[in-house]
Amino acid sequence: MNLLEKEDLARTKAEELEHASPEDIIRYAIETFPNITFACSFGAEDVVLVDMLQKISPSTDIFYLDTDFHFKETYETRDKMQENYNLEFVRVSPKITPEEQAAQHGEEMWKSDPNGCCNIRKVEPLTRILSQYDAWITGIRRDQAPTRANSKKVEYDSKFGLMKFNPIAHWTTEDVWQYIRDNNVVYNPLHDQNYPSIGCEHCTRQVMPGEDPRAGRWSGNDKTECGLHK
Repeated sequence: MNLLEKEDLARTKAEELEHASPEDIIRYAIETFPNITFACSFGAEDVVLVDMLQKISPSTDIFYLDTDFHFKETYETRDKMQENYNLEFVRVSPKITPEEQAAQHGEEMWKSDPNGCCNIRKVEPLTRILSQYDAWITGIRRDQAPTRANSKKVEYDSKFGLMKFNPIAHWTTEDVWQYIRDNNVVYNPLHDQNYPSIGCEHCTRQVMPGEDPRAGRWSGNDKTECGLHK
């Protein structure tokens, strides 16, 4: 399938599947692109999709980007999910250690150059792992941020050169938590401590009542995305 065919397929299927259930979108994605993976950050949306995948296609690869800077609770959530589902998440690491990064770019690069830090610890590792697949699944939702408001259920991801599926793009925060409650899904306990969006420990803070849900990410910067999604 060439580029134009992929872009046309994405447009057509985005319209056809706009009102399909997340499970049906996942089934279509896996049947059409068997060489597919799911990017998991262990946030609320992603634990929902892990649960769905384990019910639909437990053999589908699920990876996470280990930046070396995650919260202790995030790693504990990973471990609990691996135990509960009897699965092994694929760990994807940066090419350099935190110590090497500090030596090359200075201490606390996440303060002096947050985009550069994300590029080293997230974007490059993601680019590397996605080069092995034909499609990927994400937990993007339209109401998470203005930058995600126009996300389609099916897209051609020109940044990474593969098909992209966002099965719960239309879901609200309440939809996510209703699924977690109904299915008794393990989730990151930081969500109960005013952390609606959880990234690296250095760049994530609690969100106070009345603040935007993503106000806790890169607080004090005009940065709103880590670069994984256009």
